Amino acid sequence: MSQRPSGSVLAADPLARVAELPGVRAAADTARAAVDTLLRHRILRRQSAEVTTEASLRAARACAALEGEDVALEFLRRHLTDSDGQTDGELSPVVLGTVRLYGELGVLAPAWERAPRQALARMHVLLGRGVLPDEVLGRPRADAGFGDATDPLRLGPPPTSMETSIRLDGLTGLLVAPTIAPAIVVAAVVHGELLALRPFGALDGVIARAASRLVLISRGLDPKALTATDVGHLEAGRDRPAAGGHAGDEPIPADASAAVLPYREAADAYVHGGAEGVAAWVRHCARAMELAARESLAVCEALARTN
Repeated sequence: MSQRPSGSVLAADPLARVAELPGVRAAADTARAAVDTLLRHRILRRQSAEVTTEASLRAARACAALEGEDVALEFLRRHLTDSDGQTDGELSPVVLGTVRLYGELGVLAPAWERAPRQALARMHVLLGRGVLPDEVLGRPRADAGFGDATDPLRLGPPPTSMETSIRLDGLTGLLVAPTIAPAIVVAAVVHGELLALRPFGALDGVIARAASRLVLISRGLDPKALTATDVGHLEAGRDRPAAGGHAGDEPIPADASAAVLPYREAADAYVHGGAEGVAAWVRHCARAMELAARESLAVCEALARTN
C-alpha cells in the first residue's frame, strides 16, 4: 500500500497539499497510466521524433484555438509544408507564433529549469514576434495603457502588476524547490497561475499552456513531448456529461470530486473558486493529459499501419 505523505511534509510543500485535494491524486494517477501506455508503444523505438513533431503541431493548433484563433489541422499542415508558402488563405500571426513556440520548447527546457521567469520572457518574445510591438515583447504588463490584459477566457481583471510580480516570484520559487507532488499537479498550478496573472497582458494563455508543457517535459512525465497536451484541454470536460451520466462506456461518478469541467470553466474555478476550484482545475488538467496521451497513441497506431 502506498504511504500518504506526513502532515509535516505537506506543510512544507504547498504543491503536495494541492495533490491531496479531493479527486486530484486519483486523476493524476490515471493520467500517468495513460502516458505510460503511450510510452510503451513499439513505434517509439524507431519513430519517436515523428510522433513528437505531430503531437507538437496538434497541440499548437489546439492552443491557438483556445486563444480564439481556430484553424483546421490539415489547413495548418498544408500551409506549413507548402514549398512556396502559398495557400488558399492566410494563417494569423498568433497561430504561426504558437507553432513556432511549441516547436522550440525542447530547446527552452534547460533555461526553464534554471530560471523559469527569464524563460517566460524568452517564450513571449518568440511567440509575439510579428504579433506585438517589439518594445513590449517579454516585458511585464503595466496596470494601464497598452499593457491592459486581454481576457479571451473571460476571467475578469487580473491582479495589479505589483501583485503579479510578487506571485510570479512565489511561483518560480516553488518551481526550484523540492516537491513530492506529481508532475501533472505542478504543471496544472503553473498553468493556472499564469492564466490568473496574465503577466504580459497579451498572449498569456498561450504562454501558460506552453509553460505547462515545459513542466511535463522537464519533470520527466513526457520528456520527449509526445503528448498533444492542448488537444486534451479542448476535449476535457466536453467528453463527459454531468456527474451521474455516461460518456460512451464510461460511467460518470456522482461524487463531485470526480467531476471534470471544460477548459474555460475550469480556469474560472481556479481563479475564483478557492481550494475546491483549484482541485477542479487540476482534475481538468489531469483528464486533459489522459486524453492527450490517447490522441498521441492514435498517432502511433497510424504510423504503425504505414510501416
